[in-house]
Amino acid sequence: MSVYGLSLILSSLMGAPYVPTKNKLALEILKEVKFKKNGLFVELGSGDGRIIRTAVKNHPIQGVAVDINGLLILWSKILSKLDETHSRIDFVNKNILSINLTKADYVYLFLFPALIEKLIPRFNKELKKGTIIISHGFPVKEYEKKLIKQVDRIPFPTYYYKI
Repeated sequence: MSVYGLSLILSSLMGAPYVPTKNKLALEILKEVKFKKNGLFVELGSGDGRIIRTAVKNHPIQGVAVDINGLLILWSKILSKLDETHSRIDFVNKNILSINLTKADYVYLFLFPALIEKLIPRFNKELKKGTIIISHGFPVKEYEKKLIKQVDRIPFPTYYYKI
């Protein structure tokens, strides 16, 4: 088995398999958010960095991409050099459950519900008032009352929450 294949298995075992989002869909997801200048966009489980690169390329924000898969982080860095977004994105090869979220203005996730559940205590402790959570695919059930928008798409809806 290849190193790449093993790295994808690691991502899956940690609760977030690599599932790339189409570029057009990335634009659609992000257009629903009013980004403030110099805001910090954090993508948890960033895969190839497509969402964060699209966000930074089209909005006046900074980004942090976090993924446990070192090969995907490396690939993200290469892609960000090619599309010239690298100067505004920090790439972090780390478990998303150990990343500091206190400075985040926007948090994007495309994760399984079990992993979202594990993030709730961190969100409650670290996210500041006004932070926007964009959850593609699955709702953040504990934040049902904080839901500000839901966009139904096939195969996955996108949920927008305001802390």
